[in-house]
Amino acid sequence: MRHAILSLRRAPFALFCLGLFLLIVAAALLAPWIAPQDPYDNAVVDFFDSNLPPGSPSGMGGLTYWLGTDALGRDLWSAILYGLRITLTVAATASVLALVIGVLAGLVSAYAGGWVDAVIMRLVDILLGFPTILVALTIMALAGAGTGNLILALVVAQWPYYARTARSAALVEIGQDYIEAARCLELPHWRIILRHLLPNAISPIMVVLTLQLAHAVAIEASLSFLGLGTSIERPSLGLLIANGSREILSGHTWALIYPGLALAALIFTVNVFGDRIRRAMNPQEA
Repeated sequence: MRHAILSLRRAPFALFCLGLFLLIVAAALLAPWIAPQDPYDNAVVDFFDSNLPPGSPSGMGGLTYWLGTDALGRDLWSAILYGLRITLTVAATASVLALVIGVLAGLVSAYAGGWVDAVIMRLVDILLGFPTILVALTIMALAGAGTGNLILALVVAQWPYYARTARSAALVEIGQDYIEAARCLELPHWRIILRHLLPNAISPIMVVLTLQLAHAVAIEASLSFLGLGTSIERPSLGLLIANGSREILSGHTWALIYPGLALAALIFTVNVFGDRIRRAMNPQEA
């Protein structure tokens, strides 16, 4: 771990991406306080301000639309902040749930062995045999649109990655003397799994978490773009991009460009930092 931290300190671009990601997260969390407008409040959204170009003043005065407005008259800057908030909430919730389920399944699989290992790993192999977006689309088609179902689809699609990683890391530790000593002391199985196997498998799991978080953001945006994600009343970045794509032929390109840039920045920063963590955990690549 110390080697990984030192390696990260020698990667200024990765640290810059981490800082930018934390800035994006902070902006999303503080959206209700720093956004000039609540884009979901019909009382403050003026439909007559629809499709205004960047830098246009509000028709009612007192507000400048620095990134323009969308077809519904919402301030695009405010809509992006709130959209980031929803996208990150969905992706982070799904990633944490997938991590908990996948890590427990992987550790139990490695520790129990036998038919338990065979059953869990065959299920993992089946799910990993299909593209993640296809698994998520199938779940959404069966369960229907909605934020809860979207989180469920992301969890089902992503937990096998954590399970495979946790199992691989645990198998390395199973044969160690301290595990045999814990078994000889007849410690509870849950204690051996959570107090001994889990801490030694945490490093590769954290690498998977960072990369899968970016993947979850991309899948959420893709499903929302297709109309299978969050509600129309509270759009995420994917739905904002979908709405903006309908305005291209009208020349209102800002409604597509700015949400797309926000999504690209979010995914790019997480991917760069996650890749650097992966390299830092591997001394041969760092």
